[in-house]
Amino acid sequence: MLIPSLVGVLFPEKAPIGYHFETLDYLAIGVGLEKLVDLKPEVPDGIESFKDIEYKAVNGKSLQLDVYKQKGLTEKAPLLVFIHGGGWRSGKRQDYLVYLLDYAQKGYVTATVSYRLKKEGTYPAAVEDVMDAVDFLFRNGETFGYDTSRVALIGGSAGAHLAMLAGYGWENPQRHKVKAVVDIYGPVDMTTPYAQTQFMVTDFIGHPYTEKPELYWDASPAKYLSKDIPPTLILQGTSDNLLPPSQSDTLQVRLDRLGVPNEYYRLPLWPHGMDMAERPNVYMQKKMDAFFEKYLR
Repeated sequence: MLIPSLVGVLFPEKAPIGYHFETLDYLAIGVGLEKLVDLKPEVPDGIESFKDIEYKAVNGKSLQLDVYKQKGLTEKAPLLVFIHGGGWRSGKRQDYLVYLLDYAQKGYVTATVSYRLKKEGTYPAAVEDVMDAVDFLFRNGETFGYDTSRVALIGGSAGAHLAMLAGYGWENPQRHKVKAVVDIYGPVDMTTPYAQTQFMVTDFIGHPYTEKPELYWDASPAKYLSKDIPPTLILQGTSDNLLPPSQSDTLQVRLDRLGVPNEYYRLPLWPHGMDMAERPNVYMQKKMDAFFEKYLR
């Protein structure tokens, strides 16, 4: 009898097909062709949460994180750290509650972190915060019952950008070693002509490209690619209206050249934020499940 993993290889599940335009996605949701995921799910009885944990304070502002795990978890589990998106100017750590709870129920310990947004500081403030949050989590594995040798960073959009920077060793490759990175439609190279002209990128960096081109490269995950970075899962909609799919395409090509294990899934005709819809979210979680099983279990 074929085992399930072999069946998956022989008959891979096809990615769901989207509607090309964001407005058509919302129209499909409105008429009942698509469902949104529950963005504010209740915490199940079997999950315990540790909320509003301060990992650092900056200029009197408390930066916090939340941790979720199964009640009665006796063995140390892998840790999944989720980093929210929002163009470095909005969003909150609770935005990924659907992932946090789903993966806690699957036996992982999950964490989500806040970081300074654009109004509170430009580059490298957000990166420093995520690095410090990861440092805090590495120091507190015994407290929350996870295995610090099995840590993955996951982010979407701006959060994927920060996850890649932290996971690939921004400014210090030896600071902490994570085992895996998940890039959900995140920017990889801030020096492309398209990225140079995007107001969200300029606001994040704090200077126009013409004034500080070196900062744009310094803030690019592409700068930190090497043969020693962790395995990476890339998830990208082909109709992304904010992040050109070419960014993800280029990342895979460079990872392949370096010999870095990676998996890349392009979801046809889905725009930015595709995982708010149920069908792509379910598909993406299946790919994440297999990726985590391979590199964290």
